[in-house]
Amino acid sequence: MKYFGMAAAAACLLSYSVPVSAAEDLSAIMANPNNFAIQTGDYANTRYSKLDQINAGNVKKLQVAWTFSTGVLRGHEGSPLVIGDVMYVHTPFPNIVYALDLNNDGRIIWKYEPKQDPNVIPVMCCDTVNRGVAYDNGKIFLHQADTNVVALDAKTGKELWKVANGDPKKGATNTATVLPVKGKIIVGISGGEFGVQCSVTAYDQETGKRVWRGYSEGPDDQTLISPTETMSLGKPVGENSSVKTWEGDQWKTGGGCTWGWYSYDPKLDLMYYGSGNPSTWNPKQRPGDNKWSMSLWARNPDTGAVKWVYQMTPHDEWDYDGINEVPLVDQKIDGKERKLLVHFDRNGYGYTLDRESGELLVAQHYDPAVNWSDKVEMDKSSPNYGRPYVNAKMSTEHNGEDVNSKGICPAALGSKDEQPSAFSPKTGLFYVPTNHVCMDYEPFKVSYTPGQPYVGATLSMYPAPNSHGGMGNFIAWDATKGKIVWSDPEQFSVWSGALATAGDVVFYGTLEGYLKAVDSKTGKELYKFKTPSGIIGNVMTYEHKGKQFVAVMSGVGGWAGIGLAAGLTDPNAGLGAVGGYAALNNYTALGGSLTVFSLPN
Repeated sequence: MKYFGMAAAAACLLSYSVPVSAAEDLSAIMANPNNFAIQTGDYANTRYSKLDQINAGNVKKLQVAWTFSTGVLRGHEGSPLVIGDVMYVHTPFPNIVYALDLNNDGRIIWKYEPKQDPNVIPVMCCDTVNRGVAYDNGKIFLHQADTNVVALDAKTGKELWKVANGDPKKGATNTATVLPVKGKIIVGISGGEFGVQCSVTAYDQETGKRVWRGYSEGPDDQTLISPTETMSLGKPVGENSSVKTWEGDQWKTGGGCTWGWYSYDPKLDLMYYGSGNPSTWNPKQRPGDNKWSMSLWARNPDTGAVKWVYQMTPHDEWDYDGINEVPLVDQKIDGKERKLLVHFDRNGYGYTLDRESGELLVAQHYDPAVNWSDKVEMDKSSPNYGRPYVNAKMSTEHNGEDVNSKGICPAALGSKDEQPSAFSPKTGLFYVPTNHVCMDYEPFKVSYTPGQPYVGATLSMYPAPNSHGGMGNFIAWDATKGKIVWSDPEQFSVWSGALATAGDVVFYGTLEGYLKAVDSKTGKELYKFKTPSGIIGNVMTYEHKGKQFVAVMSGVGGWAGIGLAAGLTDPNAGLGAVGGYAALNNYTALGGSLTVFSLPN
């Protein structure tokens, strides 16, 4: 660990103040729109800000207020946090954390740089990204690439405790942020491409002691599923509902990783998230539905007990991870106010569920190119209720044999990957960054060896045919009807998280490096600015000394930009992304910087 000496730290502390009590409830800190206190904007994952100083009428006047270089040249996902007068900025591996003084032009208050074994880098799928730190009770929480969960003193950067959440030598790593809730830190794990049996774990914020762990697959005592009380689409799941859908002990290397975003409903006292792909990517080698990979979960944050679970893509054949964000909103469907959960899955379906019961209400394509499945069965009386109907031509397995399938839409990186959507209560719409990409998929036999890749498929990716020729769209979505309201085409996938504001503006970034602002009602472009590198970070906003700022990290990378980030040239490398995004080299280069915008004085 490296951080400023005590004398230097003390001198820095004199130059700033944090108008936030360490004991102040995180919900209250998040409710103050001047802060940006959690990566998802709020517990509901709406990524909506009530700030409106920057609005549709004046956003065209935005200018750069200040910048900060992170010193790291890999993909920069996630966003800074702002708590009072301090901004907390993170980086990809080696996962440096900076505390910056907003009263002093972003002066560095402290810097934390963990010492990690660089051997973790080749074990990380799809770049060395990290989706950000969390804050609660006067602490900054970092989940490192090597799976160590670290608590830092928010004022000094001093390490308070550290605990290992997994074993990188067996393929377990981390790219995700964490969820601070009720005195606990909820963390997931990566490693689906290495045959890790993935899980969600709660640690005590004060001590780092493990409180509970729930696996994505396995017997009931490991998944924390109750045969009679856990529901799936209105019915009890039954005993060992996961194990019965795997052949033999394959669940022990089953994947179902949990590297996405977490939501929390304080009134229902439930946390929500999605689980990822089953291992291996070769479906022939793992017959059965492979539950509970590719599923949405509702768990009690105190015990980990599962209230309901819904599998979106049984027996996945395409790597359609289900880890994307699960925003929580209250809206009317068929004239009835419902507590909703909305999820834009990698498989191309936009799902709307009742978040209290897990009832499936809407399942529709949010990219018109989707062709692996025509529809989801919505008839509750059908034994196939909630299951997608698979287009046999797009299957990668037929009669127990591997099939080299071509023209599958979407590609494995999905109609959307982890880049989070935003919701505006003013319009009632979701704003969704999407991929408009298809693939060829050739499975092959692979054997499991701990710590070695357990993929079993070769992919190639390309823009969806018979459309605008680009690889992305930024869309507005009505989750009550399952309809696209408007769509803005983009040359490359939109790999940046969106931000909606009360000023009727929606912000997002592009892989070429543009920060864009569009009208929330029409999608009309109102502003754009080219930052130093491609943007895969998430746009955030805050207010300081009466002035609103918008900030985004740029630094091309992630799955779409892995060719640039890792210097790869084989078109099949990066699980097929290198060839698909080769043209990106003509528009941007590596970087690692924060750009902060404001209106002129």
